[in-house]
Amino acid sequence: MIRWLRQFGAFWYDFVIGDDWRVAFGVVLALAATYGLHRARLPAWWVVPVVVAMLLPYSLWRATRPAKAVVTPSVPPTP
Repeated sequence: MIRWLRQFGAFWYDFVIGDDWRVAFGVVLALAATYGLHRARLPAWWVVPVVVAMLLPYSLWRATRPAKAVVTPSVPPTP
């Protein structure tokens, strides 16, 4: 049972967080903002679509940008 719960939790963590925790965090903030606007009796339907429209290009930019060059110190050959 514990193994199943651990696998279930790992699945949802990987599904929600995925490759970029920043996008998941942005979606959580958008949902919280939607809830806050709804509680204030203001129209809130537009928050999540706007945030997703802003996060999608950001996510694509992060996924397609060139990797940073890794600088390794040069080690002289051993005699």
